[in-house]
Amino acid sequence: MRIDFVITELFVGGAERCLTELAVGLANAGDEVRVFSIGSLPTDERGALVKRLTDCGIDVSSADANTSLQVISAYSKLRKWLSKSNADVCQTFLHHANVLGIFAAKSVGIRTRIAGIRVAESKGIRCRIERQALKSSQSVICVSEAVEKFAVSKLGCSPSKLTVIPNGVDANFFAGANRFDWAQIGWPSDAAVSLFVGRLHPQKGIDLLQSKVDELAPQGSNRRLLLVGDGPLRAELESWAAKCGHQQVQLLGWRPDVASLMGSSRLIVLPSLYEGMPNVILEAMASGKPVVCSRIEGSHELLRHDWLEQTFDIGDSQQMTLLASRFLENAAIATATGAANQDFVNQHYSIVSVVKRYQDHYETMLHQ
Repeated sequence: MRIDFVITELFVGGAERCLTELAVGLANAGDEVRVFSIGSLPTDERGALVKRLTDCGIDVSSADANTSLQVISAYSKLRKWLSKSNADVCQTFLHHANVLGIFAAKSVGIRTRIAGIRVAESKGIRCRIERQALKSSQSVICVSEAVEKFAVSKLGCSPSKLTVIPNGVDANFFAGANRFDWAQIGWPSDAAVSLFVGRLHPQKGIDLLQSKVDELAPQGSNRRLLLVGDGPLRAELESWAAKCGHQQVQLLGWRPDVASLMGSSRLIVLPSLYEGMPNVILEAMASGKPVVCSRIEGSHELLRHDWLEQTFDIGDSQQMTLLASRFLENAAIATATGAANQDFVNQHYSIVSVVKRYQDHYETMLHQ
């Protein structure tokens, strides 16, 4: 098959990592794969996904469009790029790519157009625009059952048009990562660290961590809170962390060594308001760690084996703290829970199985 992927951007993130692993897996299986990013390609160490794609011989192009004022230019460049390949399938990922990619693919005659919904973001204008684009797709792949329900209720999709395929994770990579020594950032090597990894954005519910920092990481204890990521809240969070003090909270910004940080943490915490299927939880589980996660989209599939002990109602900071305290107070419970998480991910969320499900779906759609 000739498969063209279109995505909003290729900075390291959950949807971007999923697309990369899918593209590489399909290319390794003998399919002809290309990737197009609407936004500019990252060129520093944040361009790890672009490097992985190109190292595997996959062509990666970009519209270099980073603002809404460039939408017409982006559409024109994307349409020109799509017209060169005569692809069998065009698969889009994320809102902007779904909108521009589906319309552009239709305009150049690509018959099998498949959209990918990765997050349940219910902003009215976004939903209205995406709803129109999805009408021109032959199929819509949702990353979780909750996102599938969102696609029906908010995007007007027919259930018959929807397929659920979850994210996958390279379990061996996370399980085998070298452990990070907390002494490198001035903490005791045996610190019990609660780790947040993600975009520093209101969506992620970081204010819950701020409100409970004295319980998650009490002054004078061996507990610490570590934030890893970048985003619009960074300056505000850096100021807050400085007031808390270096020995209670640190914000490291974006890091390429997340697997090592996870491997040394006591638990990973994600208090998001909405998601699709959070990759950071998959990665934490693959690392053999317990998680404390709000009951956002995708969390039930990932944590159904231990739902009550690792999830809390969205916005419930007290419940979040109680769950975290159980792991912080008892390393043995944390270890046992992490091992069960790792086993669950190995059984149900391997990259190989996810790639096969996409491949089978493409074959089915091509022969309809």
